[in-house]
Amino acid sequence: MTTAIIDYGSGNLRSAAKAFERAARENGGDTIVVTASPDAVRKADRIVLPGVGAFADCRAGVLALDGMAEALESAVIDAGRPFMGICVGMQLLATQGLEHGTHDGFGWVPGTVEALTPAPGRPVPHMGWNDLTIRQPDHPVLAGLETGAHAYFVHSYAFHAADPTHVLVETDYGRPVAAVIGRDNLVGTQFHPEKSQETGLRLIANFLSWTP
Repeated sequence: MTTAIIDYGSGNLRSAAKAFERAARENGGDTIVVTASPDAVRKADRIVLPGVGAFADCRAGVLALDGMAEALESAVIDAGRPFMGICVGMQLLATQGLEHGTHDGFGWVPGTVEALTPAPGRPVPHMGWNDLTIRQPDHPVLAGLETGAHAYFVHSYAFHAADPTHVLVETDYGRPVAAVIGRDNLVGTQFHPEKSQETGLRLIANFLSWTP
């Protein structure tokens, strides 16, 4: 089994790759490859899309890889392979992103990505450790995680899902903020699992054994 982490120029992927490699070693799981090849993504058993920066820039980075958007559509939507988006990689699942204008997302999970609304005592960006509230505890990717687990966030925009059942986990940042979204064979984390220590490694391990 192979998990492809897509390299489209969105920051240093080494920390994400190391976390997935560690989880794979400890759980007898997949071979982890970091790739910019649409063919490798099309053939992979699982797919991970990280993301750091602005929504439109990350979207443009994916589209700049000739054939990558089509490979993602073929593997994730047509073939139903397990997919994880991380941070902006999760936000790209939305219908639209409203960062510096209105930009189309993949449209795989209906919703919009909107600026975090400042709350008293809560600066934007939301940066650092925060507690999780599990909303869909029976989801296989959340196995072993409980409300109160900590995860590491860095973001100024948040996913507003059109269907509340697509919000698997929330965090409180003056108001509820989607921390994990998902439907069918798709999951996405607003936090960085590769920086979230035990919580992140558990979620990654669950993803590597998930068969939706």
